Amino acid sequence: MNSKNIFLSQTAIEVKYKQLQKELIGGAIAIIVIFLLGTLWYKFIEGWNWLDSIYMTVITLATVGYGETRPLGDRGRLFTIFLIGLGIVTIAYIVNQFTEAIIQGYFQEGRKLRQLKRLIETLREHYILCGYGRTGKQIAQEFQAEGISFIIVDSDLESVELAQQMGYIVVQGDATLDETLVKVGIERATCLVAALPSDAENLYTVLSAKTLNPTVRTIARASTEEAVKKLQRGGADAVVSPYITGGKRMAAAALRPQVMDFVDGILTGTDRSFYMEEFRLDPEVCPYVGQTLKDARLRSQSGALVVAIRRADGTLIGGPTAETVLSARDSMICMGTAEQLRLLNQILSPLASKRLRLPKHNL
Repeated sequence: MNSKNIFLSQTAIEVKYKQLQKELIGGAIAIIVIFLLGTLWYKFIEGWNWLDSIYMTVITLATVGYGETRPLGDRGRLFTIFLIGLGIVTIAYIVNQFTEAIIQGYFQEGRKLRQLKRLIETLREHYILCGYGRTGKQIAQEFQAEGISFIIVDSDLESVELAQQMGYIVVQGDATLDETLVKVGIERATCLVAALPSDAENLYTVLSAKTLNPTVRTIARASTEEAVKKLQRGGADAVVSPYITGGKRMAAAALRPQVMDFVDGILTGTDRSFYMEEFRLDPEVCPYVGQTLKDARLRSQSGALVVAIRRADGTLIGGPTAETVLSARDSMICMGTAEQLRLLNQILSPLASKRLRLPKHNL
């Protein structure tokens, strides 16, 4: 059976929960108004004291049948009948709504949604994955393996349920809408990955993300070469086409199998002996800015290999030599064991060392 016939979506639960809250609050207000109406009637129309008026109103609304507190005329009895009718209808309405909320589990689901909201509000420098399809599942697995904080956004109920079963933080919603991205903390996020089924959705998501947070790094999935160009023009920092990239990797696996096995082992986690990590040289904390690789002696100090350096202007230096100068805000791409990369991280940033996402068991 389709799960959509069994489970309500997060959005539907949230809407229904808020609606039930309003209805229960409305019912409570109605009871208070009816109680005040009865008390004021017995006090000022019948001329009773406050205690007798309150007592008569309570036993009337509760329909306990204790009898009249004081003798009532025809007018008073007609009002009491009217008061009983109002009380029965209002209380029955409140009981019905409360029972429905308990049976349907809206209170429990509402509590879970509040907990999810509080959890999202605590996230900082997290990753946002838009789309939990075939591509999104692989991305989520890599994120989880790297131990980073991430949240999934998908509008499909079945995908949301699958992500929840995996223990991921997931929100059901349209990632192309600003309100959805704000809900998952786009202003505090480090990176957004748009892996939605259509190129148009990915483009809208990238545009919305860049508008809400111009500094967030955006990665987008594209189906065609034309879509790659449009997404790049739309502000995506990196665009990946599974078909184009997959074809190139298959060709490389056929032509250079040993090279591809080695690279795949590092990038996909098949071989956890070596890792690749990037380090940004902050002039405020890095003591080696302005020095050459020979003078810095990074290889001899840490054992990690500097594979490439990307300058602040985007220039890529592959296989830097000993005479290559380290400049401010360079990004160094290094390879080594988990221990070597952690040691290199401490050497490059002794005053503000960031936490590397590497497994602790390799230490």
